Amino acid sequence: MKKILALILIFIWSEQGLSQTYYSENGKVTFYSKVPLHNFEGNSESLVGLINVEESIVDFYLDLETLKTGNGKRDKDMRLTLDTETYPFAEFYGTLTSDFDMESATEQEAVVSGSFSIHGISKDVEISGTLLPTNEGVLLKANWILSMDDYDIDPPKLLIMKVDDEQEIKIEILLTPYSEDSK
Repeated sequence: MKKILALILIFIWSEQGLSQTYYSENGKVTFYSKVPLHNFEGNSESLVGLINVEESIVDFYLDLETLKTGNGKRDKDMRLTLDTETYPFAEFYGTLTSDFDMESATEQEAVVSGSFSIHGISKDVEISGTLLPTNEGVLLKANWILSMDDYDIDPPKLLIMKVDDEQEIKIEILLTPYSEDSK
């Protein structure tokens, strides 16, 4: 399913033009979670993303089944909480609203504005991060706070201890030039 979605997105993006388009299927996502007296994190290295610099299009998605916390029971509970059978993906689609100079060799502040969707709910968000042109492409880093309540996600609890509603999300992805030859 993930490969089919990636191919569909690539086809749509290729119809929009390939100049200054950067793509990757192996970005890293980390979320940080808290319960009283305990913190944990979950990770995935399956973030799929695209930035079309010329059109200012930004599109990222993650198969939520790829998130792992290092604890099988906690992973199972997380999938039940997120209802990944019904809502398997988290996605951001929007525009780069800040200026970005591919010719600069320095890390640049970046702001995107668009729709973030998870658990069947979409919300307009603005996320800040950085973009760094490299010899390989563009390195993107961003982090933000996600409120589970905003997406009708009921934080799991054990007895009287409940997972914090606010989850810190961090992404890092090296996007490389996309061309017809890379299909």
